[in-house]
Amino acid sequence: MSHRGPDGSGICTGAGHGLAHVRLAIVGLSDGAQPMQTADGRLTVAFNGEIFNYVELRDELKARGAVFRTHSDTEVILHLYREMGEDCLTRLNGDFAFALWDADRQRMLLARDRMGVRPLFYTEHRGVLYFASEVKAFLAIPGFDAALDPTALDQIFTLWAPIPPRTAFRNVFELEPGSLMICDRQGRRSRSWWQLDFPDAGQGPPAVDEAEKAEELLALMEDATRMRLRADVQVGACLSGGLDSAITASLAAEMMPGRLETFSLGFDSAEYDESAYQAVMAEALGTRHHAILCRNSDIAESFPEVVRLTEKPVIRTAPAPMLKLYGLVRQAGIKVVLTGEGADEVFAGYDIFKEAKVRAFCARQPGSRTRPHLFRRLYPYLPGLQKQTAGYLSAAFGVGIGSPDDPLFSHRLRLRNTAGAKLFFSDDLRAQLGGYDAAEDMAAHLPPRFARWHPLHRAQYLESRFLLPGYILSSQGDRMAMGCGVEGRFPFLDHRLVEWAAALPPGLKLRGLEEKHILRKAMAPRLPAAVATRVKQPYRAPDSKALLAAPELVRATLDPGALARDGLFNPTAVGKLVAKCAANASPGFRDDTAVVGVLSTQLWLDTFTRNDRTAARAA
Repeated sequence: MSHRGPDGSGICTGAGHGLAHVRLAIVGLSDGAQPMQTADGRLTVAFNGEIFNYVELRDELKARGAVFRTHSDTEVILHLYREMGEDCLTRLNGDFAFALWDADRQRMLLARDRMGVRPLFYTEHRGVLYFASEVKAFLAIPGFDAALDPTALDQIFTLWAPIPPRTAFRNVFELEPGSLMICDRQGRRSRSWWQLDFPDAGQGPPAVDEAEKAEELLALMEDATRMRLRADVQVGACLSGGLDSAITASLAAEMMPGRLETFSLGFDSAEYDESAYQAVMAEALGTRHHAILCRNSDIAESFPEVVRLTEKPVIRTAPAPMLKLYGLVRQAGIKVVLTGEGADEVFAGYDIFKEAKVRAFCARQPGSRTRPHLFRRLYPYLPGLQKQTAGYLSAAFGVGIGSPDDPLFSHRLRLRNTAGAKLFFSDDLRAQLGGYDAAEDMAAHLPPRFARWHPLHRAQYLESRFLLPGYILSSQGDRMAMGCGVEGRFPFLDHRLVEWAAALPPGLKLRGLEEKHILRKAMAPRLPAAVATRVKQPYRAPDSKALLAAPELVRATLDPGALARDGLFNPTAVGKLVAKCAANASPGFRDDTAVVGVLSTQLWLDTFTRNDRTAARAA
């Protein structure tokens, strides 16, 4: 895993346990080497991530008599654990995954941050528990057998990511966000130490002062950004062209003593490119701006490496351009960047929230010929949609799918559309799955309080609990950034901000069909009007068209003989799919996701189950 920590490594072993670490040096450059121990050697920690409030915690601990030997945020974990045990997690404001050995109790504590920014995987093999930031580490275990979990594949082809603790690897598991695991002679046991929660529908203050809430939000964002600028190396920022990254970059530019370095990604297709808005923001802030263009050939060329880094099949190519962007960041000598991830989940920015609202509105008058026209307002960047009839819009947006009381109502349309790619599963795979329903499995993982929340809050929970850590922060985030030795930091995912926003009335987040209402009110005056008033345009990348730009890759990976041998997909159906997409200038969502999903699954098998140890060592 040296790509995650190219600046150093360390190993610490003892009776019955061992810890290893590769370091990306950001805080405490000269004295932050890990694994780190207390002076008496009773506690040892290996830690990935950052504790952003380490300055405040260190001052508190010093006042109570703690003696620090380093300037690193890592040491705060050791002293705080000595005082509070596993309850120390509630005091940490950060993105982290760590393993802490307690010699007195003869136990290992594994813990992961609230929102799931940093990964932590584990497996048991021949009576030994192994854990790591990436599954690739397990390939070095003698006798470890890397095999695909077919249920996880079905979940990916429905939900975009496996439902934790399941991973793409059979018998490899992921510690869930906001969870901890204790391992000792009695075995291992896990529990949640933090959960996302919302007020019951109808609860809350009868009247809310919008101006006051906007001031509170600004103060929270400023403090979250200030903390995430703490580093002993230079911190940069990504500019996507949208509102969220503009906000984080704007706040960072105000707080940094020097000129902020910003980074952007452009496409050679106008459908995906946001370069004009990126340039407007960079000029307004006066940053030293770096931009890189991503072509279809770049996506195809990097896609095998994307699969190696994500360690799971994916159904979109969107991680590939992010790998190119983070490569640019690293080339510029920057190790840390702020980004706008999390704002859409926290402040209801995604189209899916507006879609659900319009679908529920249409469901109240199913025969209406006027209400479905509201869907046009959601997608001004899709010109073909503007010409469609009410009947087409009703069918396309799933007006008749489920009822507003359905716990998955907000996501039924996405689930239906994504699951369409499972048409290309083989008969053998279908038989193995035996009628398994990934959507109902996800519903079974919902908390008891879920039914008491407002419909918008239910939709936010589904995004924040499943897609955000399972895909956005992993496949598009941590894996692409850390694959280049770059750490992403997300002010919008500061847990204080997340909890504050969860308690807001739904109308302050989604006002009519205006997304992120309170965020715009608080931050728009600080931004150029072209960016502040811009309608949400989700980050997308070319899918099947990009991969088909590498016919040799497609031909070799989707060879009918190889597909038949592996038995996951129908070779005849896949062949027709590829031919259809090659002949179609604009493949539909199902065909796009199917091409990406089938190709990435076969690449996953090539990478991890065929000569997996050779591939891991070569990488």
